[in-house]
Amino acid sequence: MTARALFMLKMFWRCVTISKQEIQINDEIRDKEVRVIGSDGSQLGIMSASKALSMAESASLDLVKIAPQATPPVCKIMDYGKYRFEQSKREKEAKKNQKIVDTKEIRLSLNIDTHDFNTKLNHTQKFIKSGDKVKVSIRFRGREMGHPELGTEIMRKFSEACQEFAVVEKPAKLEGRNMLMFLAPKHNK
Repeated sequence: MTARALFMLKMFWRCVTISKQEIQINDEIRDKEVRVIGSDGSQLGIMSASKALSMAESASLDLVKIAPQATPPVCKIMDYGKYRFEQSKREKEAKKNQKIVDTKEIRLSLNIDTHDFNTKLNHTQKFIKSGDKVKVSIRFRGREMGHPELGTEIMRKFSEACQEFAVVEKPAKLEGRNMLMFLAPKHNK
């Protein structure tokens, strides 16, 4: 095996072991002494792991290590299946509530006509109303690079036309042969 292959194999196993670190429950807890919290949240004190496990089994619950970094480690008597179910439910709820914002692009040109300008404006308004950000760009071709002020003027007109429904997040700036401006939805309070 080559040195590169060995390195990649070690990195793979290292990543797997890091990602597989789970919460220790019942017989997986190997510590001599643990601080135990009851199922109702009361402190039961410091005791051996085997005694804590027998207490959990007598209550038909699981012993779960919730703070392994503490000295002594903290374990709680709880229903582990119910805990995992509630945790996955919370994660799903958080995932459902998050909004992914896309960035749409509108391309203008230096010699854009009124109707084309209005069409691009309508597309921008539709994107902004759906909650997306818009990147407005003008590409300078050939001799157009000699007149960046024309591009700035078109961008200014476009941002003024979008003032009702959008906010300029980044003003127009020339980057290479492109002039870029970013618009974001207005937050209504």
